[in-house]
Amino acid sequence: MTAPAAVLQKALFEALNGDGSLSAALGGAKLFDHAPENVAFPYVTFGRTSVYDWATGMENAAEQLFTLHFWSKSVARKEILDVMDLVSARLRDAVLSLDEHRHVNLKLEFTETRYDEDLSAYHGLLRFRAVTEEND
Repeated sequence: MTAPAAVLQKALFEALNGDGSLSAALGGAKLFDHAPENVAFPYVTFGRTSVYDWATGMENAAEQLFTLHFWSKSVARKEILDVMDLVSARLRDAVLSLDEHRHVNLKLEFTETRYDEDLSAYHGLLRFRAVTEEND
C-alpha cells in the first residue's frame, strides 16, 4: 500500500500540471517538489506535509495538511494572488485520482502572501487539509 501523502501529492501534480490556465499563468508546468536551479519565476513548490492517522476499527483514513508555496518576482502582488486564486479554484472542485485511496475532503485552511526581502520576491502560501480513506 502506497503512503497516503505520496498518493495525494501525485494526484495534485497531475491535477495542477494538467491545468491549462495555471500553466499559462506560470509560463509552463512549473509545480515542483523542489525548484531546480535557475528556474524562471513565477513557480510553485510543495512545502511541508503532515499526515495524521485517523484509522478506526472499520476504516483506514488519514488527515493530511499540506502547503503549496508560490514565488513571483513581479513588481506587484497581483501576479502571485492571481496564481494562488487559480490553484485554490482548481483544487476546490477537484476530482482527484488516488489509486487505492479515495478523496473524502479537500479544504483550503490558510492563505498568506508576503514580500521576501532576501529573495526580492513575493512569497505566497496556501495550506490545505485533505482527508483520504483506503478503498474497501
